[in-house]
Amino acid sequence: MSTTQPNVKRKSSKQNDDLVRGAVQRGIQVLVILLFYGLLLFISAGRLDWPTAWGYLAVYLVTVCINMTIILRKNPEFAVERGKVKEDTKGWDQWVTNIAGIFMIVGLIVPGLDRRFGWSSPFSFTLQLAGFIVLALGYALFSWAMLSNEFFETTVRVQRDRGQTVARSGPYHFVRHPGYVGMILQLLSTPFALGSWWGILPAVIAAGLFILRTALEDRTLQTELDGYAEYAEQVRYRLLPGVW
Repeated sequence: MSTTQPNVKRKSSKQNDDLVRGAVQRGIQVLVILLFYGLLLFISAGRLDWPTAWGYLAVYLVTVCINMTIILRKNPEFAVERGKVKEDTKGWDQWVTNIAGIFMIVGLIVPGLDRRFGWSSPFSFTLQLAGFIVLALGYALFSWAMLSNEFFETTVRVQRDRGQTVARSGPYHFVRHPGYVGMILQLLSTPFALGSWWGILPAVIAAGLFILRTALEDRTLQTELDGYAEYAEQVRYRLLPGVW
């Protein structure tokens, strides 16, 4: 008697379990981050009637939910594994990421305080709208990079356990680290969306740390990932075509 059909059913059942587990895990993560962002913004502002802050949270929620839906359908294993710190994660990565994370938090607290105490002169509607547009584009580019790279992780390591290969499709055809481009756009657009000149300072520092992380990760990949040095010769720029 053939065992093909039971094997197919078991495989399908495991995939469904992975999909459910990944959806639950990622959904909880999104809600926790959304709540955390909201607390930072509204507690520092001392008020809930802040339309641009609600708009900021809405952009995050909508774009991340779209991202989550696509990722879970395409690669549920990726959703489950993404974000876990592995033993072979580079030591410097946790330091750079943690410090950048602190400035990302400050980058939400400062606009809230700015809103409370009126430190900044009012932003024009056009400037804030441009901030929201760039913010959404940053999320979109980050998601595109995730979809184009099955080895996309939040930590820096060469994934020998998964047989990592070089990502070359989608935005990786234009720059070597499009995910960081998306992240930097999110960071730099946030103070404009929230209407805070003072918020630009922590955003720039956080962006600078991600540029440093880009340089360190790129050097790691060129040294340790087969085929990446050749890819770097073909796609010359790390973040911005024609510049770097």
